[in-house]
Formats: sequence, C-alpha cells, structure tokens
Amino acid sequence: MPKDTLPGLTLCNNAMLRRAARKLGQFYDDVLAPSGLKATQQGLLYQIHIGGEPAMGAIAASLIMDLSALGHTLKPLIRDGYVETFADPDDRRIKRVRLTPRGLVKLDEVMKLWHIAQQRFEDVVGKDQAEKLRAVLGDITALDFDLPPAS
Repeated sequence: MPKDTLPGLTLCNNAMLRRAARKLGQFYDDVLAPSGLKATQQGLLYQIHIGGEPAMGAIAASLIMDLSALGHTLKPLIRDGYVETFADPDDRRIKRVRLTPRGLVKLDEVMKLWHIAQQRFEDVVGKDQAEKLRAVLGDITALDFDLPPAS
C-alpha cells in the first residue's frame, strides 16, 4: 500500500475503487491529452461509433450514468462538431446520437493514443492482471445492489 494512503481508505471498497479510478483516469487523460479529449469523451465517442446511432437512453444505461450526466458529457462533443443528435425516425420522442465525419476523424486520432495508454497500463500491471481486473469490474457492474436497508 502506498505510504500516502490513509488507513481508513483501505477498509472501504468504494473509497479504494474511486481512488484507483481517479489514478487510472488521470493516466489515460494524460496520454490522450494531445487529442484535446478526456478519456470519458474518448469512451463516449467509441460507444457511439460501435453502437450504430444508439439512443441516448441506451448509451446512458450502458455506461451506468443518468441522461443529464450524459448530456453534460456530450455538450462539448456536439459543440466541437464531433457528434450530432437527432430524433429517431420511428419514434420522435427518442433522441439518437451519431458521429459526424469530423467525429470519425477525431475518433481515429484518439484511439491511437488510447492504444498507447492501454499498452502502457498492461506493461505495468501485466496483461493477465489487466484482463482479470476488467473481468472483476464487469462482474461488479452486473451485481444487483437492491438489497433491503440495513437495520
């Protein structure tokens, strides 16, 4: 355990996970910085790209975030011309999102940097450990925490 870790943090799963997420997020942000995008924006561009013009609700559910947080993250991507939203042709109440041609170029640029970050992480942590980490984190996202209140 690093010496700058307060003892109370090591007792809380949430605190340690958030600490690790901030550390890893800073690392990816630093590597992606030349693109002008943050890791959260890179991930969003990628999800939109592979989603085939997904509904905003589907993206939010997939990323486990609410629609307002998704809208907040999308705003600069829309402003910079990388993403556009449009009404679903079959149900105009549903808002869909897609990459613009400029967004596809930006995605290509940022994915090259993402691959560098991914490789550096795996070089430090180990490919097998990184794979296990993703599996455990995936398992955690699938858990149902709708438990009765503690007494």
